Amino acid sequence: MQTYIQRSLTDNILMRLQQMPAVALLGPRQCGKSTLAKRLISPMTHGLYLDLEKSSDLNKLRDPEAFFALNHDKLICLDEIQRAPELFTFLRSTIDEEGRNGRFLVLGSASRDLIQQSSESLAGRIGYLEMTPFQLDEVGEPALRSLWLQGGFPRSFLTDLEASHAWRMDFIRTFLERDIPQLGFAIPAKSMERLWRMCAHSHGQNLNTSKISGSLGTSHHTVRKYIDILAETFLLRILPPYEANIKKRLIKSPKIYLRDSGLLHALLDIETQNDLLGHPILGASWEGFVVENIIAATPDWHHFFYRTATGVELDLVMEKGQRKIALECKVSSAPKPGKGFWQAIDDLEITEAWIIAPIKGTYPIEKNVRVSAISDFLVNLGTPIHS
Repeated sequence: MQTYIQRSLTDNILMRLQQMPAVALLGPRQCGKSTLAKRLISPMTHGLYLDLEKSSDLNKLRDPEAFFALNHDKLICLDEIQRAPELFTFLRSTIDEEGRNGRFLVLGSASRDLIQQSSESLAGRIGYLEMTPFQLDEVGEPALRSLWLQGGFPRSFLTDLEASHAWRMDFIRTFLERDIPQLGFAIPAKSMERLWRMCAHSHGQNLNTSKISGSLGTSHHTVRKYIDILAETFLLRILPPYEANIKKRLIKSPKIYLRDSGLLHALLDIETQNDLLGHPILGASWEGFVVENIIAATPDWHHFFYRTATGVELDLVMEKGQRKIALECKVSSAPKPGKGFWQAIDDLEITEAWIIAPIKGTYPIEKNVRVSAISDFLVNLGTPIHS
């Protein structure tokens, strides 16, 4: 058995269960939601876990009202809740009758079905949390290269390279052949696979639906539908552009990233560190890895990218209240930002900027501009560099 890795969401889930009758934990399949839920429930004498993909557990809910009443003193975890969305009506009536917090923990692998159903029937009664595959703050800085190459899905990260690559290829095939149809989408697996691979080749670039639709031989509308499915199942990130009130013509198309670097590498047939170092995607892969780790660690911030029609850009702009931070991602161990970085800093009147690179520690290169490792940036986020 592998050693259990503590998940950063653990305390937040427990806190939300004290505050809300129901908590929804959303994230991609196989990211560790079930493992974490079982670990939270096991010490509780009044906890009950049901996997709605198992017919034996689903049969227990033939009469949901009776089952919930019989187990009125338990925290009930319902895994893969999108498989039985009709349960939300019964969750609401049970919550309203009992009037206590910490009643239900629901897990889901698809945001659209879960959020739509629960927003209709559990408004004001449910709190939402998003869980990702392992991030760097959970596995530690020494594991950075392995996490970047193999991605954060536990069964991919916690094994050797050969087994990791095989698992990711199986994950891709299962998602295309089983998960998409189960979500109710009649999409040919080959078409979705081609789109997914095109997204991998466009990783870190602006979304160009015209180019993709031309390559797939389908409409813009269909391409956008496929893109949205990948986003709603937590496999693709759509990063919006920063809208600044400046006299510049800005790029308005969003950027796309495959959220897990391991899946990105599997789709591009990158199996080893040497493969990655010699691949044209290297810089974009590092950028996506950094962006995903930082966004996952800062859910209370707003995140954008900035780019003008002349190519002046910033990989990530973060805003929270009156504070604004610019980030540039460089895969070099001795990064040197180009003219576009400094122009973007001037355009947006940035007073706090960071260059995130695969280094150890942090050091300044200009006033209010630092080069830093991912973990050091996150540690120092609470203290503005110009303070």
